[in-house]
Amino acid sequence: MKNHFSRVGFILAAAGSAVGLGNIWKFPYITGEYGGGAFVLVYLLAIVFIGLTVFLAEAVIGQNAQADVATSFIKTSKSKNKNWKFAGFMIFTGLIILSFYSVVLGWILNYVFTSFGTLPTEASAAGQAFETLITKDIGSQIVYHTIIAGSVIFIVLKGIKAGIEKLNLILMPLLALILFGLLIYALTLDSFSTAVSFMFSPDWSKIDGNALLAALGQAFFTLSLGVGTILTYSASLPKHENFVKSSVMVAIVDTAIALIAGLIIFSFLFEAGAKSAAGPGLVFISLPVIFSGWGMLGQIIAVSFFVALVFAGITSAVSMIEPSLKFFIDRFNMTRKKATIMCGSIFYILGIIALLSMSSAYGGSLTFFGKNAFDWMDFITSSVMMPIAAIVTCIFLGYFVDKDMLKQKFVPNSSLAVFNAWYFLIKFLVPLAIIILFLNKLGII
Repeated sequence: MKNHFSRVGFILAAAGSAVGLGNIWKFPYITGEYGGGAFVLVYLLAIVFIGLTVFLAEAVIGQNAQADVATSFIKTSKSKNKNWKFAGFMIFTGLIILSFYSVVLGWILNYVFTSFGTLPTEASAAGQAFETLITKDIGSQIVYHTIIAGSVIFIVLKGIKAGIEKLNLILMPLLALILFGLLIYALTLDSFSTAVSFMFSPDWSKIDGNALLAALGQAFFTLSLGVGTILTYSASLPKHENFVKSSVMVAIVDTAIALIAGLIIFSFLFEAGAKSAAGPGLVFISLPVIFSGWGMLGQIIAVSFFVALVFAGITSAVSMIEPSLKFFIDRFNMTRKKATIMCGSIFYILGIIALLSMSSAYGGSLTFFGKNAFDWMDFITSSVMMPIAAIVTCIFLGYFVDKDMLKQKFVPNSSLAVFNAWYFLIKFLVPLAIIILFLNKLGII
């Protein structure tokens, strides 16, 4: 069973995949931009009705087929049509995301070390420091990107049980411990009650079409859907395990960490009199300035916070490469070592291109049609490849898979009513919602 997860291992690994920078960095700043409570409520509804539905879809395909993504679609289809292998394109999405994700994790690792020294005391200085890092300090970025990429490659070389499961058994509890400590400190601040009110008292005037789509997008992408990760991890879950219960647990853990991170960050922001709508610069500009005003305690909190971000990011990064590895191992009989070196080299080189594209020295040469290579990688994966993969998955299960087979998979692990609700969502409502999100992202509607 060395190539299979235990039930706890699967939950922690899938939660580790889902819990990433999207929870601790992106969720708070998007919540801030859309006014707090009403956005949080819409986000929670989207998690339940959209995110969890697609998560269960990937989980049932993976656990049923016990194979790589391409083979899983073929084996699960009614006709066993080999053309379904093309649904396996989603494995490359994770590899591309990992390219620039590793660069961003490198920035955060840089901030871990920076937090041991002197933190900027003004937003202008913090902004300038971050700008210098990404546009001029190519050497440091390459060093930190190399450390992150090397760590990911080292972990996945060890396999499912000794590598990925063991990593998550260590890092996920440590991440929870750090966040719990930061939450306890936030509870001592006068601003904590303000943060609670901001996040859980709906102001519906802030909700418009953009907010709805942002909530849907955040719910969808935070669970690592549309990249083959959940499908691949589920393929390493023994067939007798309750995938429905495990999937719900992952969604609960993922959502809880996002909410806790929001409470912590908004408590810090409001305590310092900063704006809730700090935008993407919140982590790299606003928070370091706040931490600097708290003296030695601020440095301890800064180090803890950025270490938590690194932990969350590494568990997600490891999950993004696994679908590609399983594909090449299963379909081309590669050794795990050979597949890891090949896929690792691809994302590492793409990462170098991504970070160079933001530099003042090479950015012009790596900018096409108004976007640099980093932004193109982000746009193509999040706005095109991931939504298409989710739409394909929904249509596949709704129209090309035997309904009775799916019912047999679900009913021992849940009720018939739960299955019927899930099947209706996957066949009709969820693909429609994702298509709307997809077309909006492309600027068509």
